[in-house]
Amino acid sequence: MTEYTTTRPLYAEVVINRPLVRRPITRDAPSPVGEEAYAEDALLRTFTYLVPETLRAQIAPGQLVEVPFRDDTLLGVVVALHDTAPQGINVRPITTVFDPLLALNDVQLHLARWLSLRYLAPLSECIWLFLPPGVRRSSQQVAEAVPDKALPPDIDARAAALYLHLQRRGATPTAELDVSALKLLLDIGAVHLSHRLAPPRATAHLDRTVELITTLEEAMTALQHLGRPSKQADVLLHLTRLEDPLPALEDVLKAVGCGEEVIRKLVARGYVRVIPTRTRVATHLTGEALEATLQQLDQAPAQRAALAFLGEHPGPHDVEALNISRPTLSALIEKGYVQRWDEPASITLALDPEGVLDAVIELRHATTMAAVIDLLAREGGRVWVGWVYVQTGATLETLRRLAAAGLVALDEERCWRDPLADRYFALERPPRLTPEQETAWRTISAPDAAGRAFLLHGVTGSGKTEVYLRAIASSLEQGKGAIVLVPEIALAAQTVQRVAARFPGQVAVWHSDLSLGARFDTWQRVREGCLPVVVGARSALFAPVHNLGLIVVDEEHEPTYKAERTPRYHAREVALQLGRLTGATVVLGSATPDVVTYRRAERGELQLITLPRRVLAHRDQLSTYRRLGTGRVSSSNAPEWYTLPLPQVHVVSMADELKAGNRSIFSCMLQQAIQQTLSAEQQVILFLNRRGTATFVLCRDCGYVARCARCHTPLTYHEGQAMLICHHCNWRQANPTQCPQCHGHRIRYFGIGTERVEAAVREMFPQARVLRWDADTARLRGSHEAFLQEFISGRANVLVGTQMIAKGLDLPRVTLVGVISADVALYLPDFRAAERTFQLLMQVAGRAGRSPLGGQVIIQTYHPESALIQAAARHDYALFYRDELRSRRQGHYPPFKRLARLIYVGSGAERAQREAERMAQLVRLHVARTGVPGTEIIGPAPCFYERLGGDYRWHILVRADRPEEVLRPLTLPIGWRVDIDPMDLL
Repeated sequence: MTEYTTTRPLYAEVVINRPLVRRPITRDAPSPVGEEAYAEDALLRTFTYLVPETLRAQIAPGQLVEVPFRDDTLLGVVVALHDTAPQGINVRPITTVFDPLLALNDVQLHLARWLSLRYLAPLSECIWLFLPPGVRRSSQQVAEAVPDKALPPDIDARAAALYLHLQRRGATPTAELDVSALKLLLDIGAVHLSHRLAPPRATAHLDRTVELITTLEEAMTALQHLGRPSKQADVLLHLTRLEDPLPALEDVLKAVGCGEEVIRKLVARGYVRVIPTRTRVATHLTGEALEATLQQLDQAPAQRAALAFLGEHPGPHDVEALNISRPTLSALIEKGYVQRWDEPASITLALDPEGVLDAVIELRHATTMAAVIDLLAREGGRVWVGWVYVQTGATLETLRRLAAAGLVALDEERCWRDPLADRYFALERPPRLTPEQETAWRTISAPDAAGRAFLLHGVTGSGKTEVYLRAIASSLEQGKGAIVLVPEIALAAQTVQRVAARFPGQVAVWHSDLSLGARFDTWQRVREGCLPVVVGARSALFAPVHNLGLIVVDEEHEPTYKAERTPRYHAREVALQLGRLTGATVVLGSATPDVVTYRRAERGELQLITLPRRVLAHRDQLSTYRRLGTGRVSSSNAPEWYTLPLPQVHVVSMADELKAGNRSIFSCMLQQAIQQTLSAEQQVILFLNRRGTATFVLCRDCGYVARCARCHTPLTYHEGQAMLICHHCNWRQANPTQCPQCHGHRIRYFGIGTERVEAAVREMFPQARVLRWDADTARLRGSHEAFLQEFISGRANVLVGTQMIAKGLDLPRVTLVGVISADVALYLPDFRAAERTFQLLMQVAGRAGRSPLGGQVIIQTYHPESALIQAAARHDYALFYRDELRSRRQGHYPPFKRLARLIYVGSGAERAQREAERMAQLVRLHVARTGVPGTEIIGPAPCFYERLGGDYRWHILVRADRPEEVLRPLTLPIGWRVDIDPMDLL
């Protein structure tokens, strides 16, 4: 990093989170074109700020800063430093520098710039991908009290109270304040307003702890003086300090400053005894003097006997307790042989020292404090206050009083919100690899593999994950980190389980199903190098992994790797670019690679590695499969590893089923197979890529179809909620019992969804334990993992679901997969429709037969003769690839040309069409002016889903070798968005 040590001014080039101003394009004055500098300036827009002298040492490219922008305050990222500023601008200083740990590094800045130019997204949006979760982009207006402002005596009481509140609290968001009172204070100049960055939505979670800092004995002694004031406790403590065990009651009352009522209560509790006022007698005569006096009293035997008793038993004695008559005692007193005096009332303890301590604590209501001290002494060291509260009933105020007395220390320590903290992962011993796996691993982990990209094409169950794990281990051995991407949250749980079992304490999980706080803590621990392996969805690519050595993109063909919001990046492409920037090895894995990816491998852009055989188990893992209840595996004369054939696939014509009179959603073959599988105590997967009970609701009298009022797409009937729901915008309406158009009552439900499949299974197979796993049932956090565990454990034996159950799950008890309808998306107007259908069929078929139990797949379709269906039935990717490549070449679709999609979204059908036609003319004019060869403009046309969320949608396709370079000079007006390399055209 360049050091700036001179006294010359230093300027920072800052990207701020303010969207670009987008002006409408007119035919007469289109956006400047033909100048690459302008295009990059529009996307990579930055602003120049002065670096104050006090902040020079803290400023570097990538640093987060707070900057003024017009009358606002914004968050920005420094992307460059300069010695000079552009001419003719008023340069304002940077306000604040944030924690250096939040800064972007050089690789991240370069990748953000690449994302911006590749996907035509503002650099600010791309940079924000790398920032920690919870960082807010917006500012908020705050109010502060003007110091020492004299308020008018007749000011409104609410305004006066607000002024005092602001004085005590300081800057406060105006959204939290009384508007009318605030206006009064503004009118008299008692407050001023400013903008500050809103606090982050996620911050470090601190756990308060408490620790005993004295000995137990010292603490208990000190407790005698804590708690509530108590005169009774004061009396007990005073008595323990006196040497006289029978002090005068009056002296004690004076010393403590209490009345006799306090003493009576102590007596009632049994804590003290009071000896009342009494007359005492004693003789002073002893020895010879006593003997001589006794001889003189020979003539008074009663007096002689009384004196002899008193001489033998030195007193003093209570007069009332002596068995001496009053005349006799009076005579002895008169002769001076016995002294008599009155002794005042006295008091004495009735408890031992330990009992006194307990009594004092009780009287001072300090038993909770004592319980805290006792608990802390037993636990030793720092203890979480929550545990103390539960065990003792204490509160924070209790602990604060003990801390003020110097008995305990309160502290705060960082508590990491770790989603894996409560999970147990049995350590997994790596199995021996098959020859194909060994070759794949050594190729990927070779020294010359750094910075290279590989396509790992392996059939389902071929052991791709084990190759990933070996590659991760190799990366860790070299002191490097790894990122493993999975396409679905549902897959993350099982992948994390395998990776964490192999690399305990080194794995972070990253996906949107986690809480914001958990993602914030994970980001920071990864940034600090504590977790070198990150497993997650596409956003895990932007985790700040130290010294990145490996990137794995599992199921690389999945469309979920394409972001739906700006920047609309594809994780596969970003992974490849990140690998180039860091020198990391990139592995793209799939049983059904994207046609574009496989074409790259054919052309040598990626190195192709194949795993053609399904791996059952290695010899040392056979016991796992014996527990499944099969006797097909024996260890006697066993080879080193076993392989399995891919499951047999049966294609059933539903048209023939209908002709045969079967109107069920299950073909006869599928019904029989389900019954046999359940009877064998095995598991079934039923796949249908459509939620709900019925896909549309129709009136048979007039043909009315219930449609979404905002999207104009048919509403899906959900029987469990008795609602019609739009799967695009979630608009809902009650299920109609009467046609709103003709008022007829012949309302019928057509099409099937997962809810209807679930209901049909329960009705036809009462013994089935059915679990439905789709977007409707898996809405809650953690539900994906819960469903997976429920099915793996065997609590459910039939799994009904959509595409999320088709991907990468390893379920050895599944021996039957039924595809309810293979035709759902086959004929959509999208050049990828055939590919998506083939991939889904192959992937869901791959869930069956992954153990010695074997398996079969039944595909129900109305087009059994389809080449695509036949290729899927034969598990023949090469056949599908050749046919699809031929079709793509004829249509000039990827991989032969790349696409960009311009989409207009706006209110009003006519306006949407008008804007689309105008934009198409301007784009064609731009292409003609620039003369970009091989560029085609297709459209405009309404989108397949022409109306969504109340807005109308039109699109234009740009087909070119590098469509982003064609469109980069254009600044799109409001209402337009661009999607480079779109995954669908719907």
